[in-house]
Amino acid sequence: MELDYRAIGVRIRRFRKERGLTQQALAELSRQEPSNISHIERGATKLGLPTIVSIANALGVTVDDLLCDSLETARGAYEREASEILSDCTHWERKIITGTMRDLKENLRRAGPERGEDG
Repeated sequence: MELDYRAIGVRIRRFRKERGLTQQALAELSRQEPSNISHIERGATKLGLPTIVSIANALGVTVDDLLCDSLETARGAYEREASEILSDCTHWERKIITGTMRDLKENLRRAGPERGEDG
């Protein structure tokens, strides 16, 4: 399986922005060149494990959080993401979001039962 470098970059950018970091600040925290962070966030460069680990540590996330789009089993990363999405929602927003998730799950399973596996 190939790593989805574009998806990794999108996740890195999202986590960076959620933490209020600039590319420069993330570069300093992860001991990377600022231009390298830009390339990584655009998916324009392949990155090795030491770089992924240093960026994950700088962002305070797990490597799974960054790689979950390329992993066959990444349940924990997706569950953490869903929990974070709901964490600041009002009761009404949680009700709407969970209802939407329930309906979407049902429709996905009807459309393609082979994709309903854990993973």
